[in-house]
Amino acid sequence: MNNSVTNTARLLGAGLRALLVLTVICGVLYPLAITGVAQGLFNGKANGSEIKANGQVVGSSLIGQQGYSLDYFQPRPANGLGTNSVNTQYKLILSGATNRSGDNADLIKWVTEAKAKVMKDNSVPGYTVKPSDVPADAVTSSGSGLDPAISPQYAGIQVHRVAEKNNLPVAQVQKLVDDHTDGRTLGFIGEPTVNVLQLNIALKGLVAKS
Repeated sequence: MNNSVTNTARLLGAGLRALLVLTVICGVLYPLAITGVAQGLFNGKANGSEIKANGQVVGSSLIGQQGYSLDYFQPRPANGLGTNSVNTQYKLILSGATNRSGDNADLIKWVTEAKAKVMKDNSVPGYTVKPSDVPADAVTSSGSGLDPAISPQYAGIQVHRVAEKNNLPVAQVQKLVDDHTDGRTLGFIGEPTVNVLQLNIALKGLVAKS
């Protein structure tokens, strides 16, 4: 009887010691080590790929923002294009696609209206945006609805408007777009993109100097 109690107590003690050791290793030391390595080697990514302007964090290079005036480059539409949009302000309430088929009546209506608005907003004296000029990313949201980037084509049709609104030469604004265009990953994966937040920060700096 005494041996049984002793063995049980010994097993419980060993189990508790193992629990304590494993908790310290897996719950404290390992997370601290991984966090330290991440902060040391990938500091920017580990902290959310923050973008700063004038010493202040203004966003992340991974998350798109809405609400820019027409003085700035516009992002992709948020998730959903109509009044039923689930994430119209990139508030991170929900991420996901609209999941509507290509022949959905609401989607067709939203895209048609969005295309007309893009053409109207970006047509200025001496430059008219044609229907064939409007790329798909100008009138549709991304799969997540939070895409921070647009295509060089969409940025390109906005150049004349941005130049006019800010009293800048078109060539200077186009160069700004070119300088902020990222190529395909490894030269062949994906498509070239332009990060809207980074582009608009550079634009704001250019306007301040002009």
